[in-house]
Amino acid sequence: MKLSEKKIFLLILFVFLGCYFMPVELLTFRNPIYESIALVKWYARKHVLLCLVPAFFIAGAVSVFVSKTSVIKYFGAKANKFLAYTVASISGTILAVCSCTVLPLFSGIYRRGAGLGPATAFLYSGPAINILAIIMTARILGWKLGLARAIGAVLFSVVVGIAMHLIFLKEERARQAEGDLFADEEDNSRSLTKNALYFAAMVGFLVFANWAKPQAGEQGLWNLIFSIKWYLSAGVLIIIGIILIKWFKKDEVTDWTIASWGFAKQIMPVLLIGVIVAGLLLGRPGQEGLIPSWIIEKAVGGNSVLSNFYASIVGAFMYFATLTEVPILQGLIGAGMGKGPALALLLAGPALSLPNMLVIRGVIGTKKTIVYVSLVVVMATISGMIFGAIIQ
Repeated sequence: MKLSEKKIFLLILFVFLGCYFMPVELLTFRNPIYESIALVKWYARKHVLLCLVPAFFIAGAVSVFVSKTSVIKYFGAKANKFLAYTVASISGTILAVCSCTVLPLFSGIYRRGAGLGPATAFLYSGPAINILAIIMTARILGWKLGLARAIGAVLFSVVVGIAMHLIFLKEERARQAEGDLFADEEDNSRSLTKNALYFAAMVGFLVFANWAKPQAGEQGLWNLIFSIKWYLSAGVLIIIGIILIKWFKKDEVTDWTIASWGFAKQIMPVLLIGVIVAGLLLGRPGQEGLIPSWIIEKAVGGNSVLSNFYASIVGAFMYFATLTEVPILQGLIGAGMGKGPALALLLAGPALSLPNMLVIRGVIGTKKTIVYVSLVVVMATISGMIFGAIIQ
């Protein structure tokens, strides 16, 4: 029996509220099941309302208001490769999203006709090239590791994108040919400037609402923005409201809402399952799951192939919220983790997670997902070995 849209929405709302108000503090046992439940609550509180919901609306706007012709022009098979990969590879410096928040945006541009190469380059760069995370890495873990992370993340996104394009070249040619054939016409109801302001305002809310707290005692622009982040977020929301009233028709807003809801229905259930499994196996940051932390700490010492590979695998499957990977690595390095494996984890961890993989599979299929994850893990392993050898 097919559920109605209203029942699906109420079901998702009920599950979210249950996660949000779950009284995990009253549980007296601490074990992998507890960690799994606690991770779900933490995720619901920290990443749904201010990260995923805005991302769903941005993805819905891409699918409705950005013409397929425009996406194919800039990211399709006939697009300027330098421009496509440059834009995709530096997007993370603007978005500063986590591995799950980037998923609706990736799904939106891919389904509008973006090539697999630029789309996966964007998928990797969104969470990996977070400018604040790179600065924190350099300040807390050392400038060498920070510089290596910055260079590695930019190169990774381009190499991964090009590799995905070449590996699936035949399928991409067929897909892009079909996309070009059915590409819709440009939407001339609004100017390019109006559409750009609309998207900039939505990205602005996503950025300001999730502006990370600076370190204790830190001054400057970052601290100033953090102190007024909610005023900025509210101001951007008002701008979005004015834009919708002045420049958009009622049926367009309805289509946008329906498209955003479609992304939420597709992604939220899979993410929930992924977060539960990730918490069960690896626990929350600093806590124990089924895999004890001492095993991880012992396995990533030195700079061997195995230690770098293990760090890449753990990073790929564990969920890292934006910036949490830095203090976690600080603790691991203090426990004996090598600098090479540390870089391997930094390059694989923020861009991947088990929930992330499950959703990617639903967008591009099992085979492409396996290849994408394998490329990231292998390249992170090799980069960690090279970096470890250089600094030794």
